[in-house]
Amino acid sequence: MTRLPRVGAHTPTSGGMAKRSIAYAQEIGAQVIQVFASNPRGWAMPEPNFETDKLFRDKTLELDIETYVHAPFLINLGSPTPATYQNSLASTAYSLRRGREIGAKGVVIHTGSAVDVNHLENAWKQIAIGMAPILSRLTDEDPWLLLEPTAGQGQSLVKKLNDLTKYFDAMQWHPKVGVCLDTCHVFAAGHDIAKKGGMTETLDLLVELVGIERIQLIHANDSKDICGALKDRHENLGKGEIGLRAFEELLAHPVVKLAPLILETPGMETEHKKEVALLTKMIAKIN
Repeated sequence: MTRLPRVGAHTPTSGGMAKRSIAYAQEIGAQVIQVFASNPRGWAMPEPNFETDKLFRDKTLELDIETYVHAPFLINLGSPTPATYQNSLASTAYSLRRGREIGAKGVVIHTGSAVDVNHLENAWKQIAIGMAPILSRLTDEDPWLLLEPTAGQGQSLVKKLNDLTKYFDAMQWHPKVGVCLDTCHVFAAGHDIAKKGGMTETLDLLVELVGIERIQLIHANDSKDICGALKDRHENLGKGEIGLRAFEELLAHPVVKLAPLILETPGMETEHKKEVALLTKMIAKIN
């Protein structure tokens, strides 16, 4: 039996993952969720509560909800600032550990920036050196580390998808390193997924670059800005510059058999419930 794509959203955790995130998932009809395991805009790494972690794992298993963790936005493994680099390594390792503790399938980190054009070569070297011991500790029981290309602004290490191979080279193509593709980001970076056949063309390129098995998650977001604007501004599906036809192409592509779709669009339960229903209807039509 063919596995249909799972659809869900990033969920709030205020009040606790086992309570708030699960309730949110049930309200919007999500089969997959993404959560922050720590403050997304800080370096704090709080100690886990094993009792609530177990409760969360038990509930997601009972309800058949897959979970992914989004690591803090501050992480930049290519930063020329020593403190930022060291904190980024520590936060990545922490996020992977928390991912395993809550039963997550993957942990998403942004691919980051060299900040200074003169630091570019050193950025790749420090990623290779710093990540090697972290990756060497990963086992089959650990979540994937999922690289999320950003919108291509500034000295982004992944300006367009072709640059991903440099990241994988730095991580020695470790078998637990994969990709989280954000549709708004890739559009902002200059891949025209809005044109007819553009989404298919872009996904085929990504498969060619890294292999379909490494494409583990998709952030399904429309864009407030035009293709190539280098701006990371998400919009609700069908209300932005990408449009619904592109998401129909996405749902018809083989990558979604392995990669669930997570909404990071504006709004809360009401909007996300409508968008989950919209994507679910599209899936039913295609299949």
